[in-house]
Amino acid sequence: MLKVTLKAGMVGTTEKQRRVVRALGLGKYGSCAFHADSPTIRGMITKVRHLLCVKEAEGQGECAAKK
Repeated sequence: MLKVTLKAGMVGTTEKQRRVVRALGLGKYGSCAFHADSPTIRGMITKVRHLLCVKEAEGQGECAAKK
């Protein structure tokens, strides 16, 4: 499992990059989602790697709210 967190805002990004971020299940700055480690997800992460923080996770956990 991968924990994907949006670490940067999407101001100034292209429409294609915004669509990839939304497809990953991310919305606002600091939001996170869990995905199975697959080539499709890895490809999406590569497209917007400058906006994300990716960590390996054991099972599916809860995303901590950013304060």
